[in-house]
Amino acid sequence: MLKIYHNNRCSKSREALALLTEKGLEFEVVYYLETPPDQATLQRLLQKLGYSARQLLRHKETEYSQSGLDNPALTEEQLIAAMIAMPKLIERPIVEWADKAIVARPPELLLELL
Repeated sequence: MLKIYHNNRCSKSREALALLTEKGLEFEVVYYLETPPDQATLQRLLQKLGYSARQLLRHKETEYSQSGLDNPALTEEQLIAAMIAMPKLIERPIVEWADKAIVARPPELLLELL
């Protein structure tokens, strides 16, 4: 089943959700700020995205630099742990479907996944 990791305060995430709804697709909404993904989920998403943990981080968030996450010596495990502790740092929206996932920024990228 199609799944969107959604932050309702994010305009791009709301646009992606609207696009999925407009297409009449069934999907699950994961409010990842309220229920952060665990380590296994993040590792699965990273694999499907073809991203490193650093690529999934929102570098412009204040917490990114304040937490020292800009340190290039940090490991994948440390960066994943930071995303679990501070889910606001996870890039959004992530849409997962079968063996694929995409960061839908801009939301029109969803059309490539579908």
